[in-house]
Amino acid sequence: MHQEEIYYSIALTRMTGFNFQTALLLYRELGGGQAVYEHRNDIGDVIPDASPRLRESLKNWDEALHRAAAEMNFINKGNIRVLTLHDADYPQRLSECPDAPILLYYKGTANLNQRYVVDMVGTRRCTQYGQDLIRHFISDLHQQCPEVLIVSGLAYGIDICAHRTALKQGYETVGILAHGLDQIYPSPHRDTAAQMLSQGGLLTEYMSQTEALPNNFRQRNRIVAGISDATILVESAHKGGGLITCRIAQEYGRDVFAFPGAVGATYSEGCNLLIRNNTAGLITSATDFIESMGWQTVGKKQEAIERQIFPDLTTEEQQIVALLQQTNDLQLNLISVKSNIPIGQLTAHLFSLEMKGIVRPLAGGTYHLLA
Repeated sequence: MHQEEIYYSIALTRMTGFNFQTALLLYRELGGGQAVYEHRNDIGDVIPDASPRLRESLKNWDEALHRAAAEMNFINKGNIRVLTLHDADYPQRLSECPDAPILLYYKGTANLNQRYVVDMVGTRRCTQYGQDLIRHFISDLHQQCPEVLIVSGLAYGIDICAHRTALKQGYETVGILAHGLDQIYPSPHRDTAAQMLSQGGLLTEYMSQTEALPNNFRQRNRIVAGISDATILVESAHKGGGLITCRIAQEYGRDVFAFPGAVGATYSEGCNLLIRNNTAGLITSATDFIESMGWQTVGKKQEAIERQIFPDLTTEEQQIVALLQQTNDLQLNLISVKSNIPIGQLTAHLFSLEMKGIVRPLAGGTYHLLA
């Protein structure tokens, strides 16, 4: 990527006359930070709805460009990668979110577009129960499904336990930070963070000299949710940052799961509440999770045998299979719209395909075409 585009994109994030969503709108509409700068004096011609305040605020980039130049120097010295929304290495799952960061600062080795990405969140005061859940879950998950990137926030409790367990089990793990890459917060986690640089990485939307302010953690949670296929809540009180991440994940249309806990246990209240309200799927093991996500790596031989026993498909079944081959994991209503098959008939066809070992129903009325 051209250094100029990175330079102007960093500057765009520093412009103070408008909010983050407006900056993202400008970036998407014009195609990049440099394009926004080039149209700073005629933005009304490109975006007719631009307010007078926005037009005026875009004219003076002096402070923003000065800060961007300093950041470019820090990036080059620190061997930090800058990923903009148009970069091929930018997390594609995150780019689909309506409030995706214009750019990310990244240091590490992990593929942010790994085949599967899971984030594990929860209380900063996790109990032995929560630690045991994480150890058993990640160990079993690695045995059954090795192509997974584990994501969390490097905080005390559930976060750091997930990172350390992932490292121990041989998974790559990425920490999403609420500050710049010139520091590690909390400081006791520096050794773990250093290990993650060669077995995962550290990722943030914040430039250097950005302090770990409370609002930054709330903003950070959207990246944790958006970069992942699924969010897993391990332990949480009635209120907490983990619940915020779960809510954001739900808004993004991502899968959310929670481990249940004992009735009355303080740090299981949040998990039990999500399960009770049907806003999180209940899991007790990695096998539960893998089956719910449709990530099975076992049983395929039997499914292949079933296909040989039931090789013939009706015209409607062939149509459904063709749709899922183009875009897998479609919800029932979308299959109905795309295939023009009424819901009542479609349900019967999908059940037939399930019996033939060709599709598998997932959580949320979604259907997965088996490999």
